[in-house]
Amino acid sequence: MTMRWRSLLAGAAVGTALFAGAAAAGAQQLKVWKHGIIEPKGDAGFSLMVGQHDFAAKHGLKVEIVPIKNGATAHKALLAGELDSIESSPGAAILAGSHGADIKIIGCDWPGVPHGLMTHANINSVADLKGKTIAVAAPGSLPNLLVNAILEQNHMKPSDVRFANLGGDLDRYKAILAGVADAGIVASEFMAVAPKDIKMLVPGHAALPNYVRLCLTMTGKTVAGRHDDAVNFIAAEMDALHYATTHRDDTIRVTREAIHAKPDDPRPAFAYDDTVKRKLVDPDVTLPLDKLSWMQNELHKAGNLKAPVDLAKITAPDIHDAAAKLVGK
Repeated sequence: MTMRWRSLLAGAAVGTALFAGAAAAGAQQLKVWKHGIIEPKGDAGFSLMVGQHDFAAKHGLKVEIVPIKNGATAHKALLAGELDSIESSPGAAILAGSHGADIKIIGCDWPGVPHGLMTHANINSVADLKGKTIAVAAPGSLPNLLVNAILEQNHMKPSDVRFANLGGDLDRYKAILAGVADAGIVASEFMAVAPKDIKMLVPGHAALPNYVRLCLTMTGKTVAGRHDDAVNFIAAEMDALHYATTHRDDTIRVTREAIHAKPDDPRPAFAYDDTVKRKLVDPDVTLPLDKLSWMQNELHKAGNLKAPVDLAKITAPDIHDAAAKLVGK
């Protein structure tokens, strides 16, 4: 080998090493942000998109998505410092805040309700459920608030029916199919696979127009100690959600991978189209204080909350506003 070729190869090796070193240094500069989401469902692509592509890296973060079984566990992990943020029900955050928990709701990415009252086809009205079993979830959760609102709107009392806490959407759906429950609050995506003798008697968005499904929540400690990172995370969420609501195929792909859906499973596409059509996701992650106030009043009426709390103490609008300006730039 001539000296010239040896010099060229040596130079190439040095260049490769420098490039690799620069890439490694760039990766090291990204700050890890652990974000918890409730177990992925047929619309998971929206929630998971912040961990895709370079949405987080653009804002100096490396987002690690942590799936969690339910909202109660998510809030415990957040308050224990195991997570930097969570996507969960603001109702649960309000309840935690009412007990003095260091909770800060930043903004709400899922203002709409994708659930509804699912029943067997022989049930033609809410009144037909009198004395029957309705599958719900934990106190203060969406299924419970939704079913109470539906009963009230139809001039029925909670005592007119029997409630069964049957876990997540899939559990409640299976309970209805098996006849364990006569009805239940279930995500609308299951209508894509439901047999003909199952129907959605009351859509949730019609019964609870002011209900907010999910918000992005942090602790006051994180907001104060990692302020810039908190702003950058919300900015990354905004970028990711704007992308998700305009890129159908990619968002459905993320959902399919997350829930291990088969190619012929219609739920991811159904959930995506329903979400976009009904504007159930807010890419701007707005903080709707009027709706949060309505929610806590409902929790108070239901007996879950002793007294309404000062929302100013459990929200951090400055983080959202700073992120919006960052995205605007």
